[in-house]
Amino acid sequence: FLLKSVLVLLSTVLYLCCSLLCCACAAQYCAVPVLLSTVLCLCCSVLCCTCAAQYRAVPVLLSTVLCLCCSLLCCACAAHYCAVPVLLTTVLCLCCSVLCCACAAQYCAVPVLLSTVLCLCCSVLCYTCAAQHRAVPVLLTTVLCLCCSVLCCACAAHYCAVPVLLSTVPYLCCSVLPRPSLHLKMMSAATYAMMAAVMVLVAGELAPPEKQYKIMMLLPVSSQSHKNVFIPLARALADRGHQVTILANSSGTFEHPNITEITHGIPQVEQANMFEYRNDWISSWSIFAEILPTFASNFYKVPKVKKLYERRKEFDLFMVDHGFNEVVYPFLHEAPFIMVTTPGIDYRQSAVLGNVFNPVYVNNHMSDFPRPFSLWHRFYNALYQILFALYWRNWTVVPQIQKEISAQFPELPPLLELERNMSLALMNTHFSIGIPLPLLPSQVEVGAMHCRPGNPLPQELESWITGAGSAGVIYFNMGTVVPAITMPVQYRDLFIEAFRRLPQRVIWKYEGELEDVPDNLMITNWLPQQDILAHDNVKVFITHCGLLSMQEAIYHATPLLAVPIFADQPRNSMFIRNSEMGEILLWEELTEDMIVDAITNIISNPKYKENIVKKSKLMRDQPVPPTELAVFWTEYVIRHKGAPQLRSPAAQLSWVEFLMLDVIFLLHLTVFFLYFITRRILRVIYAKIFSSKDIKKKKE
Repeated sequence: FLLKSVLVLLSTVLYLCCSLLCCACAAQYCAVPVLLSTVLCLCCSVLCCTCAAQYRAVPVLLSTVLCLCCSLLCCACAAHYCAVPVLLTTVLCLCCSVLCCACAAQYCAVPVLLSTVLCLCCSVLCYTCAAQHRAVPVLLTTVLCLCCSVLCCACAAHYCAVPVLLSTVPYLCCSVLPRPSLHLKMMSAATYAMMAAVMVLVAGELAPPEKQYKIMMLLPVSSQSHKNVFIPLARALADRGHQVTILANSSGTFEHPNITEITHGIPQVEQANMFEYRNDWISSWSIFAEILPTFASNFYKVPKVKKLYERRKEFDLFMVDHGFNEVVYPFLHEAPFIMVTTPGIDYRQSAVLGNVFNPVYVNNHMSDFPRPFSLWHRFYNALYQILFALYWRNWTVVPQIQKEISAQFPELPPLLELERNMSLALMNTHFSIGIPLPLLPSQVEVGAMHCRPGNPLPQELESWITGAGSAGVIYFNMGTVVPAITMPVQYRDLFIEAFRRLPQRVIWKYEGELEDVPDNLMITNWLPQQDILAHDNVKVFITHCGLLSMQEAIYHATPLLAVPIFADQPRNSMFIRNSEMGEILLWEELTEDMIVDAITNIISNPKYKENIVKKSKLMRDQPVPPTELAVFWTEYVIRHKGAPQLRSPAAQLSWVEFLMLDVIFLLHLTVFFLYFITRRILRVIYAKIFSSKDIKKKKE
């Protein structure tokens, strides 16, 4: 971007010089300076266009040759103040500009035509003024042309049509404003506006917000991993001047003047030992039926939460962590809000927006299957999705939360009714690390928003990793929801003995102290995960395969050894194995040999590294960084008062209407009625025919 900026500025400076020379000498009809100026114009046009078009030389040369001819004609006749030749030359300029811009940017021709038509007006003014020795208008037009050229060339390289239209505004104003004083005022305003736009385009950043908004992020029942999804978005919004208030279960994450963190202090789900529930997924979800209603009964009694609820009308937008946070729905009454789907794709939330995923190819959040799904997998997947949605939303969890909320806020609509007013869903997923799905405009993929390039490691870690030599390092981290210290002793000992047999060094995030550990094992209670994964000497990442850990491993192209425990971790692990980016180990089958063999196989077999490198390139190859995309849509929802235009009409339909059960019933009824009528008519006809034959036979 820096090189592009320098080249564009250089080309426009040359263009400024040659334009001044051309216009000044045109009044005296001096052929040599005109030729010199057009040669300079040829050079700077080639430079400018090649920067925008990525060195497509032949069309650029053709366009500049045409520009040379029309410039000679235009400058020569301008001294005689002849309107017809000037119009003729500007028509030629129109043609070559269309050719040049179309070749350079390869985008919509309509804005280019409009910009060149306006350029015709500016050219007439510029050259006719030059014929009358009006130096000030010439200087004004060329300065405006400088700004416009910077903007036009920069946006051409970004394939952006709207800034091209903006770039023609100074031409138009310059062609219609007769007084130099007005020219000066317009030049000042236009220059500032266009220079700001140029900086935005060259840097690839969003335009400044219309105003500073107040945004509240609600994630009171969220693990640290879920909060990590909000962190980059909160910082990006705060950097743009917005006031961000975060209601969460932990603090100390931010040091930003525009971010306020409020904690409620109620004990969290994280305190439960999820190792105890790994063999019984029904029990692992049933604990929420015990914890969340109790949490709902206490949540609004916390003074800080109560005060914040009373101030809810001050905020322009609410952002809610999708998982387990139905308790905050009272905040959303009569207010625009965005759901951040931290677990990725959730078929329940998608159905609320009116986009019902088909279970014959969209997996549930607990498991995945090889595609295409077999008959048994389709049946199991459909049954699971239906039963789990009913269990959570209609039978157990939400009804109990609703009971507690209704006791405190009897005037509020039902929680599920409040949920239906969702403006937008920011989904922590991307089709490159999942499956492509038909999404609504109100469903925006911002997966791996928290991922970033690695930073330099602390000296101790850097020395440990580089000191491993060519054998490399194994990184072991079980995430934040399931601390490694809660791992059963028999499994912990298996890993320690397996690590003892490895030639690699091992870094293990473990929250306690261990005795008799091998020399190749480093144990610490906190580690900069992304910085470690970004290191070239890290060979394997042993992980529980939570969604964020999986995304970070793919982003940094580190093969995985997955040991899933609960929730979406088995599904993520199956995706890793099916994509051949790593292997899976099951806790019940775990042995020392299995651990050693799996790690050795992942390191020695190049397919794992090659496949995850390919997947990393796919995930990184996006036109807009996911954080910027999330910021844009966040501000979009605020600007458009909840953006009701994004909402699908299907969201207002009942299941009977959506599945057309009433229509199908009516069709069946119609078919039955037609069958009944046809059958009666045929019976009557049959009776008439055969009864007449019987009468004839009797007469005979």
